[in-house]
Amino acid sequence: MSSLLIEGGHRLHGRVAVEGNKNAALPLLAACLLTEEECVLTNVPRIGDVEVMARLLIDVGAEVDGIGTTTLRVRAPKVIKHEPDRALVGRLRGSVLLLGPLLARLGKAHLAAPGGDFPARRSIGTHLEALRMMGVRREEATDFVLEAPDGLSSASMYLYEASVTGTETALLAAARAEGVTEIRHAAAEPHVVELCEFLTKMGAQVEGIGSSSLRIAGSSRLHGATHELGGDYIEAGSWAVVAAITGADMVIDGARPEDIEVVAAVMQRMRVDCGMNGRSFEVRPSKPKAVRRITTGLWPSFPSDLVSLVTVLATQAEGRTLVHDWMYELRLFALEQMSGMGADLFLADAHRIIVNGPTRLRGGRMLDSRDLRSGMSLIAAGLAAEGQTRVTPLETVERGYSQLVMRLEALGAQVTRED
Repeated sequence: MSSLLIEGGHRLHGRVAVEGNKNAALPLLAACLLTEEECVLTNVPRIGDVEVMARLLIDVGAEVDGIGTTTLRVRAPKVIKHEPDRALVGRLRGSVLLLGPLLARLGKAHLAAPGGDFPARRSIGTHLEALRMMGVRREEATDFVLEAPDGLSSASMYLYEASVTGTETALLAAARAEGVTEIRHAAAEPHVVELCEFLTKMGAQVEGIGSSSLRIAGSSRLHGATHELGGDYIEAGSWAVVAAITGADMVIDGARPEDIEVVAAVMQRMRVDCGMNGRSFEVRPSKPKAVRRITTGLWPSFPSDLVSLVTVLATQAEGRTLVHDWMYELRLFALEQMSGMGADLFLADAHRIIVNGPTRLRGGRMLDSRDLRSGMSLIAAGLAAEGQTRVTPLETVERGYSQLVMRLEALGAQVTRED
């Protein structure tokens, strides 16, 4: 286990490029199991979660070349087991995306409880209901033991929750089911769009891409495909907020303008000087102002994945801000640690936190990165604080941010990795 020692108070400056969308890479890797032919993914983020998913594919019989690089080649002429390694599953919530491909290839799937951030609080009920509509039965067991004795069948379904991974699970299963499957109240995030585009390249016919109503004409003979992942707008938004928190002058490359817009809109409301310049997102030194309320929502609303970071930004903004993440519990709890750094925070409940700013943050604390996004937020707080701050475990943050220490150093941050 590693920690990151941060000497705060240094203004960052420079350019950073984001890699492919983490939340697209995981379902696209799972989709590679739907065909016996080779699939090639480029601009893949070099992060811990992608490596775990690649190891899961290998565990069930696939060949994966290029782990640790931005190009992955996946071949799965045979899938040899329907129960992926429990230890790997326990490290990655995205392992739930293997259910559809395993059911399509083997007619059964046995998955331990997926891990990741807050596993006990994040249900996969939407996924299971979608699969049930497609002819899948579940055995009574602690694990998720599923069987499709007559194969996957097309269905018409309404998702009671517009879950991103629930929608992706339904898409992956529908791509190999004969007939036309209709999914209403589907998620429409950019990574769901990328999965739809990839499945289309593989031979499925997907209509309504980017909307909440999808129609998928599946095929039992999908073929290989090549796909370049779009830039990760969550990572780009993270660097943009880090820049605003530290008063940096930063240029962020790689995110699509239509994706980063949901982040820019909130930052601009907070009077952060930022915006697109060609294909780059630029953030300039500013004096942020509080806004009355920041609320997360389904796409294209402000993403829950950035709520922790924007809360740290609110500590440096003049005035009071209510941050409301109605989508997930527990995401804000880790930020209470900032009270010991001098932040004026009040956690109203599991979904709402009230922030008064600006406050001068002080280092000298050991901070616990309890989940991926709060970990990056605490690093941002440490960069803005006076003195030294230690964030641990660093591996939690590296699940979603490639080459984090090296890129922080390139921007002028005074950081040291301690193993």
